[in-house]
Amino acid sequence: MFLLQVDLQFFAGEKTEKATPKKRQDSRKKGQVLKSQDVTSALVLFSVFLFLWFGAGFMREPIFAFFYQTFQQYILMEDLSVETVMLIYSDLLKEMAIVVLPIMAIAVIAGIAGNFFQFGLLFTAEPLKLDLKKLDPIKGFKRIFSLRAIVELLKSVLKISLIGTVTFIILWMNIDQVLALSFKSPWDTLSTVALLTVYMGLGASIVLLGISILDYFYQKYDYEKNLKMSKQDIKDEHKNTEGDPMIKSRIKQRQREMAMRRMMQEVPKADVVITNPTHYAIALKYEDGKMDAPVVIAKGADFVAQKIKLIAKENDVVMVENRDLARGMYDQVEIGDRIPEEFFRAVAEVLAYVYRIKQKI
Repeated sequence: MFLLQVDLQFFAGEKTEKATPKKRQDSRKKGQVLKSQDVTSALVLFSVFLFLWFGAGFMREPIFAFFYQTFQQYILMEDLSVETVMLIYSDLLKEMAIVVLPIMAIAVIAGIAGNFFQFGLLFTAEPLKLDLKKLDPIKGFKRIFSLRAIVELLKSVLKISLIGTVTFIILWMNIDQVLALSFKSPWDTLSTVALLTVYMGLGASIVLLGISILDYFYQKYDYEKNLKMSKQDIKDEHKNTEGDPMIKSRIKQRQREMAMRRMMQEVPKADVVITNPTHYAIALKYEDGKMDAPVVIAKGADFVAQKIKLIAKENDVVMVENRDLARGMYDQVEIGDRIPEEFFRAVAEVLAYVYRIKQKI
């Protein structure tokens, strides 16, 4: 029996269930989202080299202007002062910005797009908080020899192998141009090297995009595995979200008791109590000129019905036995509601009888 209980506890704690929406939302708030860093890196690299492929011609003049000012104007200046140096520094920054800022802007846009496509908009400072658990040497040792570490190692080897292969193929396909570099002018050499660099960058980025797709699916598998919950986790979450069932039951019981007391306090105000006579009791009240129809102010069955009749007797409320009327109103009319039209005639007869009794008294 003890072993069976231990086994049940073990299986209850095993994380086999898919994460609930609340668990996913809480994980997202902590910055734990489905994300492959390789997707973002590959997209940034591809965007930058694609921009260089189409936009390098527009950057030629700013680059020449930068080198012209550096080697022909500033180096030959003899009268240098603090003001002159600051002016040179400001001019060089402007020229460099014209060259570098478009590339940086493309990289930033591609990086934001790569993250947005993976997990949407998310602003959280949770990952920046100091977590002493990350400094645990035992957990760090486990991470080094974990499945994730092995996958990262294989992924790095795959990247180096494929990128090296693609680079070699591109150089081999253009081997004639590479061998002819020593016979070309500096301008032609620079153009050839730049073109080959763009070719290799685009080839490497395409390879990384392919690897990043595989990595994304692995990250998705790992993310879902880490989010899995045990049956006990789901029960605890439901308890924390909805409240302890025992507490909720007690609250409902207390509410029923309060409602019962309020209802019993209304019985002395009734004009008549219609009974079954043993199973049902319906207390009605009617104020001429204020109500368009009698209202049920209390009703009950069995024990509650007996309680209503006892209070009615103690407060001299007239009780009338009408089995069909009591049963019909008990099923169809709630406390505080006016009686339906189908009961108007029968209730009117009862009230007329009650008024005659009260007049005699």
